[in-house]
Amino acid sequence: MQYNNLGRSGLRVSQLSYGAWVTFGNQLDVKEAKSLLQACRDAGVNFFDNAEVYANGRAEEIMGQAIRDLGWRRADVVISTKLFWGGQGPNDKGLSRKHIVEGLKASLKRLDMEYVDVVYCHRPDATTPIEETVRAMNWVIDQGWAFYWGTSEWTAQQITEAWGVANRLDLVGPIVEQPEYNLFSRHKVPPLLPRLLLQFILHSAVAAAAANLDLVFN
Repeated sequence: MQYNNLGRSGLRVSQLSYGAWVTFGNQLDVKEAKSLLQACRDAGVNFFDNAEVYANGRAEEIMGQAIRDLGWRRADVVISTKLFWGGQGPNDKGLSRKHIVEGLKASLKRLDMEYVDVVYCHRPDATTPIEETVRAMNWVIDQGWAFYWGTSEWTAQQITEAWGVANRLDLVGPIVEQPEYNLFSRHKVPPLLPRLLLQFILHSAVAAAAANLDLVFN
């Protein structure tokens, strides 16, 4: 397995990652999850992705329990999760400071971890000022709850705006974007490439597959 730096960070991630979408909590229990995760580790994969919305949080619980049962050293793996859809309440979704802080706390509790390596904004939020989102992401990083933050399904303009705010306020900008990219859906990536100098994690690389693989490109 080859490893690359994630964006302009010093974080080293495997070229293949394992995503828990449509698997943990929907198709797989803890026993099966442990088998799949160990197969990934045996192949050199160190990057494992999740989200608060996957199986309504159950995917995070299963991944956390499986990692504990397998006895993995936390420093040996890179764990990411994504925030946007946390529940049905008016403040349980979106990218407000309130939801980012409360949503990540809830994700960490389900994962039974002190931190994630990367936390993503799962979608852009037109109802929240971008400055609020950038400040909130930096706040959770300052608390040690995450080391880096990124975006998912954002446009080049939205990512550029986030970086502009981060630079103006001397804050940390997003280091990674996770767009959908597979044989049937390729429209998101070409407009992003000419404008952005950050790493891309591609989700749904195997469209509608039982095991969702994220590809890491340089």
